[in-house]
Amino acid sequence: MRKIFAALALLGFIGFGAGQTTTILQPLSQVYEAIRQYYLWADKVSDAQLVQGAIRGMVESLGDPYSTYFTPEEYAEWQRSLSGEYSGVGIEITIRNGWITVVTPLPGTPAEAAGIRPGDVILEVDGESTEGWTLEQASMHIRGPEGTPVTLKVRHPDGKVETLTIIRAKIKVEAVRSQYLAEEKVGYVRILRFDEEAPALVGRALFSFPLDELRGVVLDLRNNPGGLLSAAVEVASFFIDRGPIVRTRGPSFGERVYNSRGNSFPNLPLAVLVNEGTASGAEIVAGAIQDYGVGVLVGRKTFGKGLIQEIVLQTPDGGVLKLTTGEYLTPKGRAVQDVGLSPDIPVPEAKDTEEDLDLKAALEWLVSQVPVGVGK
Repeated sequence: MRKIFAALALLGFIGFGAGQTTTILQPLSQVYEAIRQYYLWADKVSDAQLVQGAIRGMVESLGDPYSTYFTPEEYAEWQRSLSGEYSGVGIEITIRNGWITVVTPLPGTPAEAAGIRPGDVILEVDGESTEGWTLEQASMHIRGPEGTPVTLKVRHPDGKVETLTIIRAKIKVEAVRSQYLAEEKVGYVRILRFDEEAPALVGRALFSFPLDELRGVVLDLRNNPGGLLSAAVEVASFFIDRGPIVRTRGPSFGERVYNSRGNSFPNLPLAVLVNEGTASGAEIVAGAIQDYGVGVLVGRKTFGKGLIQEIVLQTPDGGVLKLTTGEYLTPKGRAVQDVGLSPDIPVPEAKDTEEDLDLKAALEWLVSQVPVGVGK
């Protein structure tokens, strides 16, 4: 991380001469002086508040929902959320068409229990319109102490508007769940997020199955909002022997190719469950598997988040700048951003039923791939 900071700082000095930087930032300095001289309550505003506000405004002017400036306190909270444990309702959000939009409710959370769905537009939080909000504004309003209520007015993808009061809880996201489906002789692995522990947990799950009789694997990436790019590459490497897992490109680093780490797991039939909540790192894994033809995607079209973000700068006061630095492509060069991935086996969304139609279709396909008696 320090090397990244150092490189960017060097590029900054090369790109701008001292005089040019001073000229560009002169209006900012003039506004600061005017506030200090004329503002009625100037004594109640600290220099740190003014500087942080100026930085935040600059980043917000990019119009990119994924680029943000964190104050030291916000950065600490963001890091806690990456660890999979925080207090809130349990949703992943983005911005689409200027509105806060749900990527997915996390399984087993108050949001899922309340009926929040992928694609829901959050119109209001506690009676306050979210129009024009940043992701950080929305997160700070929706999260809160465990046991306290928050009221969300949402518009579902079918157009129905509903107001839901949800009690916040301690959210602990279990990255990986697995089980062996003995009747079908199929291993089932569900990945809920790509954090640092996910690759090891996936490997442990895969090699816990009885390989001498295993007919295939179901990899469930439904409602997985993504996570670390490195974790996605490692997980995809369990199923792809060699070659690129993902290609990235951006103005600061050119092109990067992330190759398979090598596959030690048997090349068995593989079905990957996807839906409209499958995003980002989950789409990296699904896209690579689809491109190489080592498995089929089952379900519905994925979310379509094909951008990557990096922490590129830490300010002296501990604030952090996170920017969208590039986009990623599948191994065959397919773009994902705002496009998504289409399933090989489309399955309509289940209506008013507890039956898992996606899993049913995946198991039917897997069983059809192996002749009866194979794998005993």
